[in-house]
Amino acid sequence: MAVTEPAPAVPPAARALEGPRTTVDGSAHEGILRRQAQRESAARTYARSLPIVPVRARGLTIEGADGRRYLDCLSGAGTLALGHNHPVVLEAIRKVLDSGAPLHVLDLATPVKDAFVTELFATLPAGLADDARVQFCGPAGTDAVEAALKLVRTATGRSGVLAFSGAYHGMTAGALDASGGATDVRVARLPYPRSYRCPFGVGGDRGAELAARWTESVLDDPKSGIPTPAGMILEPVQGEGGVIPAPDDWLRRMREITEARSIPLIADEIQTGVGRTGAFWAVEHSGVVPDVMVLSKAIGGSLPLAVIVYRSELDAWEPGAHAGTFRGNQLAMAAGAATLAYVRENQLAERAGALGARMLGQLQGLAAAHPSIGDVRGRGLMIGVELVDPEATGPDGLTPPPDAELARAVQRHCLDRGLIVELGGRLGAVVRLLPPLTLTDEQAAAVLDRFADALAAAERAHRPRPSGSPH
Repeated sequence: MAVTEPAPAVPPAARALEGPRTTVDGSAHEGILRRQAQRESAARTYARSLPIVPVRARGLTIEGADGRRYLDCLSGAGTLALGHNHPVVLEAIRKVLDSGAPLHVLDLATPVKDAFVTELFATLPAGLADDARVQFCGPAGTDAVEAALKLVRTATGRSGVLAFSGAYHGMTAGALDASGGATDVRVARLPYPRSYRCPFGVGGDRGAELAARWTESVLDDPKSGIPTPAGMILEPVQGEGGVIPAPDDWLRRMREITEARSIPLIADEIQTGVGRTGAFWAVEHSGVVPDVMVLSKAIGGSLPLAVIVYRSELDAWEPGAHAGTFRGNQLAMAAGAATLAYVRENQLAERAGALGARMLGQLQGLAAAHPSIGDVRGRGLMIGVELVDPEATGPDGLTPPPDAELARAVQRHCLDRGLIVELGGRLGAVVRLLPPLTLTDEQAAAVLDRFADALAAAERAHRPRPSGSPH
C-alpha cells in the first residue's frame, strides 16, 4: 500500500521530514528549472504550474530535489492507479529485466504479452470480453483514439463521428477533432449532460433527457446536415472537461440510440478505467457494453501503453492498417498486468468508490462555508471542485461565472502546502483531484485539510475583505 503521510491541518512550508532525503543544493535545483525553461518548448504545461524537480517518489508522495515532500493528487493525470513505484509494479518490471527477455519485439507474441491480454480480458465487461479483439496502438491514449476512429470508419464505410461538447480525447489531429472546441466538419458536436451549467438551463434528469432527445433529433432529421456517422465517442466521466460524470440513464440512452441505428459506440476509458470511478470500467456503473473501448494510462502500470478492445465483427481492417513501432512495450505490459491484477484482487475499485463518496461529502460540507465553491462533483477518486466568483452573475443570470484566476491561486497555495492538484474545466476553473487508488483514510484527510487551507488563503488574497468587515 502507499506510504502514509502525516496529516496536519496546516503543514508548515519547511516542516521537518523524517527519513532520508535526496537533495541538491539550492542553486542546482534552481538551475534545473531554469534550463528547462530555456530549452523546452512553449507548449510545456505541467512544468509551468508545478515548478518542482521530483527526484524520488513512493505511493502518494513525491520528494523534490530541494527535499520538500508533496502529496500527489495528479498521479500522472490518472496514470498511477497504485501510486508511485508500487512494489508489485517494480517486481513485475524487475522480473522481465532479470529474465533476459527482449524488451522490444514490435507486435510479436510473447509470454508477457499473453499474460497482459489474459488479465485485461478478465476485467472487461462480459458482454465485450466474450467476443472481442484487441489492437495495440502505440504508446499514448491519443494513438488509441486514432485507432478507434479509423476502425469504425473502416468497418462501417462511413466517415462522420459524433462527439460531445467539453470532450477531450488527445492531442493528435483526429483526437483533437473529436475534442471540444474543434471545427472538423466530419465531427458533429452534441450536448453533454451537465447538472451545473446545464446547456438547456434545467439540469438534472430533465437536462439529460433533453440532451438525449437532441441526439435523436440530429440523427433522425434528414435536414440536420449530419448523415449517419461511423461512430459515437464519449467519456463516461469528462475529465479534462471539468470532472463531469455522465448520468447512467443518459449513457443507457446513448447505447440504445446508437444500437438502434447501427452506429458503433466508442467509450473513452483512458482516464476513467482501472477502478478510478468506483467500478473497474466506468461504463459498468450504467451496465452499458460499448462496441469499442479505448484504454491507456493506468493499464500500463505507469509506463506507456495504449490499446483498443472491440467487438470482433468490427475487425475489418487489413494487416498494417494501424501500427506503431512501440506498440510491443514489454515492460509496460508486465507492469500493466500486475496493476490490473492488484486492483482486481484487492477490490480497489470498490475502495475508490467508498472513499471517493466520503471525500465528496466532506468537500460539499466545505462548500457550504465557501461561496466561491460553485459545485463539487465526481465519481470515485475522480473529483472536481468548480470555483466561481459569487459576487458576479453569469450569462444565464443564475449561476456565478467560473473564476479561473482563483483556481490558479488555489493551485499555487496547494503547492506551497505540499499538495499537487490539477486544473480543468471550460476555463480552467475546476480543481481536480486524482489520487492513487491506494489512498488511505489518513492521507485523504491530509489532502482535504491542505486543500481547505489553500482555498481559504487564496480567497483572502484574491478577494480581501473591506477594512472593518467582520472576520
